[in-house]
Amino acid sequence: MPKGKVKLLLLIFVFASLIINVSLSFAQDTYKLDTKKSKIKWIGKKFLGAHWGWVAFKSGSIVYDGNKILKGEFEVDMNTIENEDLKDKETNAKLVGHLKSDDFFSVSKFPTAKFVILHSTPLKQEKARDPNIAITGKMTIKGNTQTISFPATIKVDGDKIKAKAKLEIDRTKFDVRFGSGSFFENLGDNVIYDNFTLELDLIFSK
Repeated sequence: MPKGKVKLLLLIFVFASLIINVSLSFAQDTYKLDTKKSKIKWIGKKFLGAHWGWVAFKSGSIVYDGNKILKGEFEVDMNTIENEDLKDKETNAKLVGHLKSDDFFSVSKFPTAKFVILHSTPLKQEKARDPNIAITGKMTIKGNTQTISFPATIKVDGDKIKAKAKLEIDRTKFDVRFGSGSFFENLGDNVIYDNFTLELDLIFSK
């Protein structure tokens, strides 16, 4: 092949590579969390029953490339902890106050919790409602950071992304040990299970 054609092909290849790289960079869009419409439901279980309620996001955002979440960061306002199952106001306030105390989340010392997405992996769905992405990141609660992974479902709808996830958190790994049978003996019916559940319902927009 003549040298002139070789040089021309090389130039075309370099130019095409630049176009592809630029296109990929533009495909990475930042989506901001709608903190008013997004929800976190918490469920804590004990030997004699369970309690549940809400806690609100302070901020959040993700970078999405059309296939996976490249990175993301979220902050939760721990002062917004609410209980829904106890209807008596005094009993409700007592539980919420206890959750905010040093026995549990030490909210006065650690007013926010954080989650930073490190990476994600697309998942093949067997059924329409199955999770379609696996998230891995670092969770920080009460000043303690742990790496966690969990499946989630994301759906792109125009300029918005809707995401849902359900994850189990071992509270003892974050120094929340009150009532834990793993650390205290003779608790009897007062045992509070180590794992608590978070159900996430998130809405993002560009």
